[in-house]
Amino acid sequence: MKKSITWLVGSLSIIEVMVSVRALGNSIGEAGINAEKLHQDPYNLTGHKIAIGQVEIGRPGRFGFDKIAAWNPKVNLAGVYFRNSIVKPNSNLDNHAAMVATVMVSRDKRLPGVAPRARLYASAVGALKRGGQPEECLASQHIAQQNSGDVRAINFSFGESLQQDPRKNARLDGNALLTQCIDWSARVHDVLYVIAGNQGGGGIPIPTDHYNGITTAYTTKQKGKFTKVDFANLSAFPVGIGRRLIKREINTGLRRAVSLVAPGNKIALYDLSGKINEVSGTSFAAPHITASVALLQEFGDRQLREKQTNWSLDSRRHQVMKAVLLNSADKLQDHGDGLLLGMVRTVLSKKNQNWLKSDAYRDPKTPLDMEMGTGHLNAFRAYQQFSAGQWKPDKAVSSLGWNYDTITYNQHHDYVIKNPLGQGSYVAVTLVWDRHVELNDTNRNQRYNLGETFRDRGLNNLDLYLMSATDKNTAKSICSSISKVDNIEHIFCPVPSTGLYKVRVQYPQPLNQQKQTYGLAWWTASLASFLQ
Repeated sequence: MKKSITWLVGSLSIIEVMVSVRALGNSIGEAGINAEKLHQDPYNLTGHKIAIGQVEIGRPGRFGFDKIAAWNPKVNLAGVYFRNSIVKPNSNLDNHAAMVATVMVSRDKRLPGVAPRARLYASAVGALKRGGQPEECLASQHIAQQNSGDVRAINFSFGESLQQDPRKNARLDGNALLTQCIDWSARVHDVLYVIAGNQGGGGIPIPTDHYNGITTAYTTKQKGKFTKVDFANLSAFPVGIGRRLIKREINTGLRRAVSLVAPGNKIALYDLSGKINEVSGTSFAAPHITASVALLQEFGDRQLREKQTNWSLDSRRHQVMKAVLLNSADKLQDHGDGLLLGMVRTVLSKKNQNWLKSDAYRDPKTPLDMEMGTGHLNAFRAYQQFSAGQWKPDKAVSSLGWNYDTITYNQHHDYVIKNPLGQGSYVAVTLVWDRHVELNDTNRNQRYNLGETFRDRGLNNLDLYLMSATDKNTAKSICSSISKVDNIEHIFCPVPSTGLYKVRVQYPQPLNQQKQTYGLAWWTASLASFLQ
């Protein structure tokens, strides 16, 4: 397997090992993303009935369908496919895909997945000699339309080589067919795509240059906790030997690729035959994020059934999920006073630098750190962010919350936080919106078909500010995020003095439509909360 597909699935290392129960669970426990806490009382979140997807070169085995799966893997597969059709038994099976699925939906007591009760739909795209980006787009579309069109997130732990791209002088500029397909599907099918990032092997950059989903790097453990971006991640600008090759795996221009990090070093997982392997790579970081969406969406649907206040169907929007996951990420460990928003770890770059050393902290035009994006996935903090509910800008908002809304060109939305914020406390705010990609639908069936193409209508520009509640001029803002090349704006800064503040979303520059939808999440420490 390694010889045939590693150039498609990244710098994957596999070592067969015997490991303890405790070691198996640490990437989803407190040392990792703390999803296990959500499995337990009083939360009882396991992804029950939530549909998620997986697209790869191969697929995991399904018990009762594939002979190789006769050992009865504890993986719940709601459907298995070859591209956009039913797959034949015992065909297109792959160890890599099986292990990625284990991260997401394993029901094994020794090795539970992040969302063991989620419904996983998996499609194999097959070897590239028989297909390429058009077939990969078909598979993605097919998975997005499963479960009666209600799939909340799709995992990509594979990619396409720039060498296979038919464009002349192909670059990571967002214009590859598969990249445009992903951004189109995210908008049209309302699904969050989670893409494994590059690892410097010169192999799988497409579609890491997408806009509308999440691209991940992976962390390794220090002192028993996942805290450091692993050396293998391609997340810093290359220098020295191999620069020409590796440079081709970094986005063109100023836009950053990595938006979130998750555990990916020495993760113990089952393969197709039921053996436990220790694996490393972004391939195994991405499914931690994808399956976390299932946990959050189970909670959201529970809130909808119970008709809770400050809750609506907007909770299912992929923009909301993206904003919630990015904004709740760990950056700097809180000292117990709440000033750092209860974060549980300090995340370090490959050179042992924390967020405060990042250009993303210093430069308003740079919302994401080159190596760690907004920080480290924390499923429990994401639950806290999400459970705070939806708040509209027409009245004072909670110190913690989210919203999905539509803004008109040359207008702004002000979210006035109703309680004072304490001096020295930090504010985290994340704003996301979609690049608008349309299908050139030649046969007008509203589906992608082989031979069709996409049209990039461009990226509207939104800006984000933290301001005093009484200020009207953004020039007086406390801090801001004003990138012109990203569809993410992110603020993480301290409050200069105790008082009332507001978050402003502004729409200064349209490239296509005059109205733009967006997802927003904010996390602040009110004076009352951190004095308790």
